[in-house]
Amino acid sequence: MKEQLEKIKQEALAALGAAKESVDLEALRVKYLGKKGELTAVLKQMGKLSAEERPVIGQLANEVRERLTAEIETQKKKLEEAKLEARLEAEALDVTIPGKKTALGHQHPMYIALEEIKDIFVGMGFTVLDGPEVELAYYNFDRLNAEEGHPSRDWSDTFYFDKDSRVMLRSQTSPMQVHAMETMELPIRIVAPGRVYRKDEVDATHSPMFHQVEGMVIDKNITMADLKGTLNTVVEQLYGKGTKTRFRPHHFPFTEPSCEMDVQCHKCGGVGCPTCKGEGWIELLGAGMIHPKVLEMSGIDPEVYSGWAFGMGLERTAMRRFKIADLRLIFENDVRFLEQF
Repeated sequence: MKEQLEKIKQEALAALGAAKESVDLEALRVKYLGKKGELTAVLKQMGKLSAEERPVIGQLANEVRERLTAEIETQKKKLEEAKLEARLEAEALDVTIPGKKTALGHQHPMYIALEEIKDIFVGMGFTVLDGPEVELAYYNFDRLNAEEGHPSRDWSDTFYFDKDSRVMLRSQTSPMQVHAMETMELPIRIVAPGRVYRKDEVDATHSPMFHQVEGMVIDKNITMADLKGTLNTVVEQLYGKGTKTRFRPHHFPFTEPSCEMDVQCHKCGGVGCPTCKGEGWIELLGAGMIHPKVLEMSGIDPEVYSGWAFGMGLERTAMRRFKIADLRLIFENDVRFLEQF
């Protein structure tokens, strides 16, 4: 039996030394030291031994069990250390390798133009306001002297939320004029940028969703000359000294007299091209002197106060500012286009 125990010990030690995984060690522990293991099988034969042999064989069997148990623990620690070392090596970072360049974003060209516009007007003493995009027709039309039956109130032109045409996506930033007159003390100088919505067909200069910058001044002795002088100054600061503009008579229900201001086409220099539809000019904004009825509806005496207002298309401003030929490029989010700015 001594030879049998010695053989089990030597075979087990050799097998434990060759084990590569923790699962292999567990399998060997069960094979040699488990309830049905080889060492247990030998010990079950102790009854066949004489009284003198039993203590000797029992002590030898315990020594073999302790030796194998200790070897299993030793090998288990070695395997865990080797596994940790391999993991550390696999996950090691080479701090000498140059890092990956992080791609940083930047302002959209349209918002670059907006910030420039706001800076210009703030420098002139204007206050920047923000207002709701979901608006009441009362503010978008009624309070701006656009009565029922006006073409701009038609369902073919405006996005309404209800069948009674009372709640809508604002079609202009002009309601901010009324909100300002209701909440601010005179004199008033404000600009109000924001998104507006109209049922326009998409082309090089039109979109159903676009941005406007509303401007308004109300004070004593305000004239059309103040309006033209202010707008020409703004355009020259945006596009450079000597930028050519023209004012054309127009009609808006909330201004009288009214006009539209064009800037010379940046693409063709006034010759005519697809961007300006062959006209040589691109409409930038509508403007005029605030209608006396609009002032009266807001509780302002038109005999004492006068004012002017304008609504500027921000996308067209950015197109002229950065010489963009097609408005659709601004909304398509093509990185190849945006990276140029």
